This record gives sequence, structure tokens and C-alpha cells, in this order.
Amino acid sequence: MDDAVDRVAGLARVSGTAAIGPRDTPAAWRAATTDMHLPRNGDAARFGSPEQAAFPHGQRRAAESLAATLATRAGVLVMPEPEREALLGRIRAFLADRPETADGESTLPMQTSVLRVRRL
Repeated sequence: MDDAVDRVAGLARVSGTAAIGPRDTPAAWRAATTDMHLPRNGDAARFGSPEQAAFPHGQRRAAESLAATLATRAGVLVMPEPEREALLGRIRAFLADRPETADGESTLPMQTSVLRVRRL
């Protein structure tokens, strides 16, 4: 999900990492992959700096369908029932308060990001 878009960043804040994980948004994905090409054992690097590319797109979703999808995430499924219901309530309230998602379907801004490293 493209967290450069204000409403997606807000949804990520409201949802927490149980529903929107650290690799589900471009900013978190970039942070998680920044040094993946570096060896962890002190050896010399065998790969150059990563090149990243992003391809924006969107997905038409109704607010309730998006909340239902987030409810199926592993981190949400293992929550105690009261916590899960509270989280889903916050997500639904957030979506209901946003003009983009309050009525009918809207496009959920997304990005497919790729990472390429070249062997040295």
C-alpha cells in the first residue's frame, strides 16, 4: 500500500503492524531492504548497492472489503478477540471518516516495488 498517500499512511498508523506489516508499505519496505546486500559475517560485500524501482497502481475496494481483508492478516487473527474487535473498529471508523472511502468503492493506492543488486 502506498504510504506516500496521506490516507494510506493514516490507515497504516491506525492499523498497526498486526494488520499492515513492515513490508506492506514502500517506506517500510525500503528501510527493511536497505542493507540486505551486505554480508552479516564481516566478509567483503559481493553485491553492489541495491537499485530500487516502484510501479504505482491501485485496487478498487469498498471500505468494508478492505477492513475484511485486513482482518485476515496473521497478526490480527492471533489477537485476543477483544483486541481484534477494537482494532477492526478503529480501522472501520478511520475508513468511514475519510471522504475517499466513506461512500462506495475507492481506489486503494498501491505500489509494486522491486529491488535489484548486481554481483561485484
